[in-house]
Amino acid sequence: MPPAILFLLAFGLSLAGWLAARSRAWAFQRAAPQVRLHSLPGYHGWYVALWVAVPAILFAVIWTSISPGMVSQSVLADPAAASLPAFGFERDTIMAQARDVASGQAQGVFNPVAKALIPAFQAAMTRYQIIGLAATLVLAFAGGAFAFLRLRPEFTARTRVERAIMSLLLIASMVAILTTAGIVVSLMFETARFFGMVSPIDFLFGTHWSPDPMSAGAPDGHDYGIVPLFWGTIYIGAIIAMLVAIPLGLMSAVFLTQYASPRLRQWMKPLLEILAGVPTVVYGYFAALTVAPLVRDAARAVGISSASSESAMAAGLVMGVMIIPFVSSMADDSIAAVPQAMRDGSLAMGATKSETIRKVLIPAALPGIVAGVMLAISRAIGETMIVVMAAGASANLSANPFQSMTTVTFQIVAMLTGEGSFDHPATLSAFALGMVLFLVTLTLNFIALRVVKRYREAYE
Repeated sequence: MPPAILFLLAFGLSLAGWLAARSRAWAFQRAAPQVRLHSLPGYHGWYVALWVAVPAILFAVIWTSISPGMVSQSVLADPAAASLPAFGFERDTIMAQARDVASGQAQGVFNPVAKALIPAFQAAMTRYQIIGLAATLVLAFAGGAFAFLRLRPEFTARTRVERAIMSLLLIASMVAILTTAGIVVSLMFETARFFGMVSPIDFLFGTHWSPDPMSAGAPDGHDYGIVPLFWGTIYIGAIIAMLVAIPLGLMSAVFLTQYASPRLRQWMKPLLEILAGVPTVVYGYFAALTVAPLVRDAARAVGISSASSESAMAAGLVMGVMIIPFVSSMADDSIAAVPQAMRDGSLAMGATKSETIRKVLIPAALPGIVAGVMLAISRAIGETMIVVMAAGASANLSANPFQSMTTVTFQIVAMLTGEGSFDHPATLSAFALGMVLFLVTLTLNFIALRVVKRYREAYE
């Protein structure tokens, strides 16, 4: 029985409970017309429906997660599993083959030992499916009966339903917070393991990055300096890309809000925002096959012989084009939200349209513009595919934009997708890189909030 059957069953029973409770509330009203119901019949229905659905759905979620393990334990206790290897990959493979055939996901097995386990898997699956179905029905009926028997004309169903909905909204809002907390805790744990092998001083202030995931013995802390990685990240994502995105994005926002006709704006703004929907791998191919050769040839034409076909300039230019919509859209909305009275007052004082834009509209819209810029910087710092395909993997500490460089995100991917063990310092360094990148991004967000707050106070 697929897990979805349990969820559909819970929803079906909750619908039946909703109809029954709503009918009972209407019966109260018909039996005593002079008595006014505290809550509308619909709220009585929702109260019973929640008591039917919530326990059944919670059980279905828990049962779906634990029942596969219970099935496996039951099969291992069967006499047919006596010929299985004690531990290891081979045993897991045999059991996976038998499980797939028993559940109908495969037609046959390659190992005769797995074939002998198929009846045991089928019996265990059937047994635990029946248990899950019965428990779901019992919980749904028990919850529905408890709620249904409490219904009275004076019952405060509306208050209880609204409290339940508020609790659900609170849980939904806590998901993002708890997810962020889980990410931070996991990063901190693995970062602490890494710093137990490599000195934080060598890691944070070292200027050489060349870890060897296959090396044995104590790691050399001098190979784990992240300064070149963060320099490449800032140079590509926060300098070159921003030099492209901020002027073009801000000027396009000014044109669309102040100079473009409504018909032209109707066409231009969606076309501009299409850039945000292009997959980054497409930008990477464009950077590697088109922009990088052009940048290299242009640099060599002006006498820069060291220009590489993989360069920070190529990656930064394409990354800047990619994040133009982030700057443009936020700036567009912020400029359009400036009160018309400020525009009219500036023009009435004799200022030209360009002076009004420079001295009134842009300062008043600066909080939104700064928010868009910070969002764009965060997007650029976290970009990986363009760097992989256009900037290269060399950790160079150089101000030459025509040299190959790498970023923190590229190295995180390289360390985690290699063949090294998760206990090796080279692999654990990816978590330390992620932790430092998280702290840097968090600091940038705090700075942006301070700037936004300052200018918002000045113009409110």
